Amino acid sequence: MQRVALVTGANRGIGFEVVRQLSREGMTVLLGSRSSEKGKAAAEQLQAEGLNIVACQLDVTCSADVERIATQLSRDYGRLDILVNNAGILYDTWQTAAGADLEEVRFAFETNTLGPWQMVQGLLPLLRNSEHGRIVNVSSGAGSLRGMSGKTPAYSVSKAALNALTIMLSKNLKEDAILVNAVCPGWVATDMGGSGGRPVEAGAASVVWAALLADDGPTGGFFRDGKPLAW
Repeated sequence: MQRVALVTGANRGIGFEVVRQLSREGMTVLLGSRSSEKGKAAAEQLQAEGLNIVACQLDVTCSADVERIATQLSRDYGRLDILVNNAGILYDTWQTAAGADLEEVRFAFETNTLGPWQMVQGLLPLLRNSEHGRIVNVSSGAGSLRGMSGKTPAYSVSKAALNALTIMLSKNLKEDAILVNAVCPGWVATDMGGSGGRPVEAGAASVVWAALLADDGPTGGFFRDGKPLAW
């Protein structure tokens, strides 16, 4: 049976390439984007490559959007095999923890932490309908406590919280055989990452690795390129 995947924040950058790579594995992939126009344009670009892509307007902070996607998935497929929580914002290089604008921190948490949390809760019945459920939370080395600095506080703390959520969900969903992992794609040359990073294809492949894990693969881990990272 053809697998069904959903990738959030996927109209550009790492998310866009994750959609491409998953679809090349023979999947139907829903390309989630806050902007319906940008999402449609991105999907059409991949469809022109012969890939099975479905554009869907999706703001991960909007409960109505999550409910609508759940209804669409239930109606069209009856399940969800892979959820990639890729949507992320606010790499706040201009701030320090001591002087951070807490409104910006709250803004980052809404998308980077609570967004994935809401996605999992809203789509969990569909993931449970899959025989090979996978949840991949796209995190960052900036969220690792071992290497954390005093900079990019909104981004770093929200990603550290996402890592904690990953561990908790992996324990909650172990009996459902749903594998839940966090992945750092590394410093990638994207609009958010800026120039000088590694190719987006490499960063996306790190995420796709976790999406394609075998049933006996790891869960509750933090990885880059298939190798464990320090929390």
